[in-house]
Amino acid sequence: MQNKKLPLFLFAIAASAGIFLACKKSSSDSSSSATVTALTCSGTTFSATATISTAYTGTATVPYTGGNGAVYSAGSAIASTGVTGLTATLAAGTLASGAGNLTYNITGTPASSGTAAFAISFGGQSCSFGLVVNAATTADCSSATGVAKVVCLANAFLATLATTQQSTVVLTLNLTNAKRWSNLPCGVSCRNGLAFSSLTTTQLAAAKAVIQAASGTGTNEGYSQFSQINAADDVLAVTGGTGYSSGNYIIAFLGTPSTTGKWMLQYGGHHYAANITYDAGAVTSITPSHQGIEPKTWTSNSITYAPLAAKESVMADMLASFTTTELAGAKISSTFSDVTMVPGSTTNTFPTTKLGIKVSTLSSAAQAKVLAAMVPWLNDLDAVSAAAFKTLYTNELADTYVTYASNTSGVSGSASSFFTTNTDYVRIDGPSVWIEFICQTGVVYPTQIHYHTVYRDHTRDYIGL
Repeated sequence: MQNKKLPLFLFAIAASAGIFLACKKSSSDSSSSATVTALTCSGTTFSATATISTAYTGTATVPYTGGNGAVYSAGSAIASTGVTGLTATLAAGTLASGAGNLTYNITGTPASSGTAAFAISFGGQSCSFGLVVNAATTADCSSATGVAKVVCLANAFLATLATTQQSTVVLTLNLTNAKRWSNLPCGVSCRNGLAFSSLTTTQLAAAKAVIQAASGTGTNEGYSQFSQINAADDVLAVTGGTGYSSGNYIIAFLGTPSTTGKWMLQYGGHHYAANITYDAGAVTSITPSHQGIEPKTWTSNSITYAPLAAKESVMADMLASFTTTELAGAKISSTFSDVTMVPGSTTNTFPTTKLGIKVSTLSSAAQAKVLAAMVPWLNDLDAVSAAAFKTLYTNELADTYVTYASNTSGVSGSASSFFTTNTDYVRIDGPSVWIEFICQTGVVYPTQIHYHTVYRDHTRDYIGL
């Protein structure tokens, strides 16, 4: 049939009868009119998988039945529970007349592994759906060795971190940042990086894997010593020391970890500081390094810990190997309250005059004891680095000096007569090597002495900065 225009008089008739020929306005153009008979949260599907501490962007599709065909607007963000750090926001859309799906946009960074739950309400119905957050995928660094393994594990650790954490742990490699280390119980307020207490269990394990790979493997050396000194802070905390905690220890990277560029690994806390510089896949500096301990020994679960006993022992053996005359030549009248190349100082410099006795004037047996006294500090680092620095210091041994102060009870042939009281002090000062060891009155245990040590290098501290 041919279409014809409606005569004008018919419009008038229609109007008078209350009949309007324009399209009618939908009664479902707002969210308030949208209704469903059921939400099926158990059938929710997700567009992407989620991983702990990794930024997430994806969608959740939630089935419904009994939709009334209404238009609905976008919703407000719903925070996740259980695993926190994510939000779900309803996307605008139009309901089907019957069964269909709602879409929620999910963003954020999950703070832990587990299930991130979202409680939703829509169209008169409510339910909760859960997004599974996986633990971080562990990189396989087992076949890597040396610096390559440290870099592999560093990158695996970084992969467990949120973007904000990564920006806190990876900092610019410069002299100001490199000198930011301390022996004080001051947490991140005097150090770079992330505190152990801010890390999840997975992140902390990954951080400690980096430290272990960079450290020596001997008993009471390297990673073993680091772990014990770290644990000693919890002993101090139980005894009532304010500000002490193993959680206040840190890890930081100055520069980006790689086998080609230059960067520094820093880790430690109260009574421990490691500053290891890597360049083009090799260790170029292992100083400054600091260790201390309080209490100097303790027992836990029937195990007795004394992480600096080996360092005290080799220094005492060294001095005991000197003859009475050699001891007289090594001793100075000064009294020290702490190591002179104090941790955290940005202004102290090595003295230009070497004090005490020159190693080349000692007996061959005593010379060997001087070299042996350096080894426990070198063994805090990986075996390859330790061997390289031992060779270097052996070649410089003849021009190295030993001096000591206080130790009023110290006598030749008796190692136990050294390092018994406050201010007892010794120093090894070579063309390169610098090691100090001192006894101090305890802070939390004032009736006991505790130890401070520092190991530095005249030419390699903060190398190239």
